[in-house]
Amino acid sequence: MTRLRGGAVAAVAVLVAVAGCRSEQAGGAAGPEDTGNGGAALAAADSLTVKGRAPKTGYSRARFGTAWADTDSNSCDTRDDILKRDLRQVKFTGGTCKVSSGRLDPDPYSGKDITYRRGRSQVDIDHVVALSDAWQKGAKYWDPGKRIALANDPLNLIAVDARTNRGKGDGDAATWLPPRTSYRCTYVAAQVAVKKKYGLWVTAAEKAAMKKVLATCPDQKLPSGGNPTKAPERFRAH
Repeated sequence: MTRLRGGAVAAVAVLVAVAGCRSEQAGGAAGPEDTGNGGAALAAADSLTVKGRAPKTGYSRARFGTAWADTDSNSCDTRDDILKRDLRQVKFTGGTCKVSSGRLDPDPYSGKDITYRRGRSQVDIDHVVALSDAWQKGAKYWDPGKRIALANDPLNLIAVDARTNRGKGDGDAATWLPPRTSYRCTYVAAQVAVKKKYGLWVTAAEKAAMKKVLATCPDQKLPSGGNPTKAPERFRAH
């Protein structure tokens, strides 16, 4: 099976970014992949700093910059980069960036097969660590460049069924896990990887939930890669 690699840096393939957008129309990576050492996810979860959740005061999506900014400068916006990475049977409109259709086969959160057509809301690009959750666990104190980087980092993004994703809201591992139980280890490992990479803390309940999930898969690897933790200076956030 041909694996699709978009121009954005997939969570496991930092070097792919230099190649720009590609036009393969079959295959998909189904989000961040496991590339670290065996068992690294559980150890990383245990190393996360524990603090209480800070107030949500001051949060807005604009604090993380314009949605889907092309921070890797490959001339494709982040949303299309992730669609190209995660969907199969991808088709484009007007070049090799704008994804017009494809399939989630299967959706990692629900296990269902979902057809994507541009302009419809059946597929979301989910922030594995929700931006609101990040804001309350350290991001409110960052400079804008780091917040913009988090919002557009392929390590923190995955194409999923919109209906399932809307039920997540800004939940962390203590309050929401994918209904598809076989994906939970991969999902939690991705959250751990993002929080460790960006220095975000976790609540005590969140850490306990992460460790409970990862204890069922003690050999779970930790995803790695993605974009730098600071966006180029030309990008701005309010």
